[in-house]
Amino acid sequence: MKNRYIKVAAVQSAPPILFDKQSAMGKIENMTREAAGQGAHLIVFPEVFLPGYPRGLSFGTRVGSRNADGRRDWERYWASAMDIPGSETETFGELAKELGVYLVIGVVERDQEFSTGTLYNSMVYIGPDGNLLGKHRKLVPTGSERLLWGQGDGSTLTVIDTPFGRIGGLICWENYMPLARMAMYAQGIDIYLAPTADARDTWQATIRHIACEGRSFVISCNQFATKASYPADLACYEDLKEDADILSRGGSAIVGPLGEYVVKPLYNQEGILFATLDLSQVTQSRYDFDVAGHYSRPDVFQLIVNDKKQEVVRTAGMQY
Repeated sequence: MKNRYIKVAAVQSAPPILFDKQSAMGKIENMTREAAGQGAHLIVFPEVFLPGYPRGLSFGTRVGSRNADGRRDWERYWASAMDIPGSETETFGELAKELGVYLVIGVVERDQEFSTGTLYNSMVYIGPDGNLLGKHRKLVPTGSERLLWGQGDGSTLTVIDTPFGRIGGLICWENYMPLARMAMYAQGIDIYLAPTADARDTWQATIRHIACEGRSFVISCNQFATKASYPADLACYEDLKEDADILSRGGSAIVGPLGEYVVKPLYNQEGILFATLDLSQVTQSRYDFDVAGHYSRPDVFQLIVNDKKQEVVRTAGMQY
């Protein structure tokens, strides 16, 4: 029998210095310790917390052209990304093991398999035993995000089985993709994670809909970010000159499986949202609606998910 109660934490913050891996690592450690100190066993950080979401920056790009300054800024962003697995995941593992927590962090990931020039917007899962449990790469970066990050594939539609239920999720506007959501629901997800960079009021409608649709708890966390965290020596820093000091107001929230707020959105400040979730509510909520069960109608609708890793080169032995 699973433990039906779990205390969770949604972190709303940003690294003190964007484009600085060590700054982000230090903030992750401090806020993880703070959350664990208040009894949280599942701690979730926002989209690309390491090394930060570069809101407002153009990286010297216009349609049809890129400039040298923008390329240098992108190289700096690349240098502050991380490998999965790698030394950073080992550090996260040591922290999670020491504190006995599940740790889920939005990061910028360097491709270490097929190239050295592609970054991914990823979510990394660390267990309380210190092990890397899995990762998810954002399937479709949104708008100009495509200048920074490649597309993930179906091999990282990750759901993790835990003593308190199954956890997994999608990143930001992936959550507007109905088929991607269905691929997650079909894996029996109980706690749905939705790290984001969207601070608009309409995002709240999205996470409440997902909770109702998937009959799961939803943990959504966003960065609270200001201009002060941006290095002034970035070539594209001038892109921010007309922007307000608060670049992302947050809006992190926790929603129950019938779409009601467990913790209402937090705006215009850094903070950690806490809630103790009763997973029996997930079971109860599916009495009248189970999107991957009695409401699925596979005789009418079917979804095919390609969960194979996509390889740019496949080597086959030749017979001579």
